[in-house]
Amino acid sequence: GSGLVDIGASFRRSIGLGIFVMVLTVILSVSAGLAFRKKFFGSDLLFYTTIASLIVPSIVLSLGVALEFRLIDSLIITLGETLEIQSIMETFQTSLGMYTSGFGAQLTWTLPFGLLIMFAIFNRFDKSLEEASRDLGANSYQTFWYVVFPIIAPSIVGIALFGFTLSYDELARSSQVMGATNTLPLDLRGLTTTVTTPIIYALGTITTSISFLVIGLCLSLVYILRYRKIK
Repeated sequence: GSGLVDIGASFRRSIGLGIFVMVLTVILSVSAGLAFRKKFFGSDLLFYTTIASLIVPSIVLSLGVALEFRLIDSLIITLGETLEIQSIMETFQTSLGMYTSGFGAQLTWTLPFGLLIMFAIFNRFDKSLEEASRDLGANSYQTFWYVVFPIIAPSIVGIALFGFTLSYDELARSSQVMGATNTLPLDLRGLTTTVTTPIIYALGTITTSISFLVIGLCLSLVYILRYRKIK
């Protein structure tokens, strides 16, 4: 029943993981967006590999990530026994966990959206603004921070919103890779398969409220950024 599920703990885990995924999605998306402005060796392969995770069925990807980490477990155990590392031989169980395999599985879902947003922005970006900045004596850091960043800031907010909400709500890709811990969607699925309680409906209300709150904060931030840019 619901007494065996610590909803508060799983809720905090989902929030923490969502923030972590959001931050990494923003950093990697912006970095990749800047890198893909110029062709480099293997750029097409890297792009299609990243986007392919949107096509692969979520449960298949989850099983694949879990299998990969099981192989890593076997390698770690073998090294521990070969090198006689006591800490591994006595305490190591698995590398599967929320911030290892779970994070990686969720990043395959959030990162493609961030990349597509960045590519769309930079494809329409006016490079003459950067050239004018350099002509005025700005270095690469100053050009990015004072010219590029204010223009792409609303898009970065959008990527952050995608990263957090997709991670917070993710179920299928997380089902096989979280190890001994569960996120809120996984615990809710466990509750619905055993017995329906009022807790589920209360959590649905809370989750909807949080979603609207996050969306409202992001829209407010976009409005503030645009207002500052106009001024």
